[in-house]
Amino acid sequence: MRIAAGPAVAVPEVLIHQADPRSGLWDAAGGEYRSDQPPPFWAFVWAGGQALARYLLDHPETVRGRHVLDIGAGSGIVAIAAALAGAARVRAAEIDPDAVAAIGRNAAANGVAVEAVLGDPLDGGAGGADLVLAGDVFYTGGVAGRMMRFARRVQRGGARVLVGDAGRGFLPASRFVELAGYRVGVPVALEGVNTRDARVYELGPAPAALTSARTI
Repeated sequence: MRIAAGPAVAVPEVLIHQADPRSGLWDAAGGEYRSDQPPPFWAFVWAGGQALARYLLDHPETVRGRHVLDIGAGSGIVAIAAALAGAARVRAAEIDPDAVAAIGRNAAANGVAVEAVLGDPLDGGAGGADLVLAGDVFYTGGVAGRMMRFARRVQRGGARVLVGDAGRGFLPASRFVELAGYRVGVPVALEGVNTRDARVYELGPAPAALTSARTI
C-alpha cells in the first residue's frame, strides 16, 4: 500500500499521509480482517471526519482555548484541525498502534502538537476534556451504543460532544442537533461513490426520562 502526504479534499489546510486513492480498504488489508489486526482505517480520510475538521476550521471559536479529546481519531485529521483552530490541548485516542503512529506523523507534518493515546476510552470519562469530537464512529450498532453511553456520561460532566457522520447508518440523529452539512469528495475505490453528504452534529440535551432516572 503506497502512502503519501497530501491535502485532504475538503480540508486542504491539513496535510495527511493517505493511501493511494485507487486503493480499496480491503485491498490494503490484504483481503481479510482479523480482529487482532484491524484494517488500516488510518490510511484513509473519511467523509465524516473531513466534515468535522472543516467545521472546526471554519468555526475556530468552537475549540479555541479548549481541552479537546478526539475519539476513534484514525488519521488524526479532526484532532489536527482542532489544534490548528487554537485548542489549548488536543488528545487523539485510537485502539490501533499503527493509527497512533500515523497521528504522530500527521501532526508533525502540520506543525501542531497532538497527544496520540493508545487505548479505548469509551468505558471511562473525558479525562478533563471539555470538548469531545468523533468522526465516523457510528458504523456498527455495538459501537454506536457504547459511544452514546460515553457521550451522555461526558456531557453530564460538562463536556460538549460534536460528531461528524456521513450516513453510516447507526447515528441516532434524533438525539443530536445538526450544525452544518457538506458534500465531500471521496475515493470511489473506498466508498463506491465520488462524493458523500456528511453532517456535523452536537449532542442535544438528554431526554427527560433519562434525567429523571438519574435523580431518583
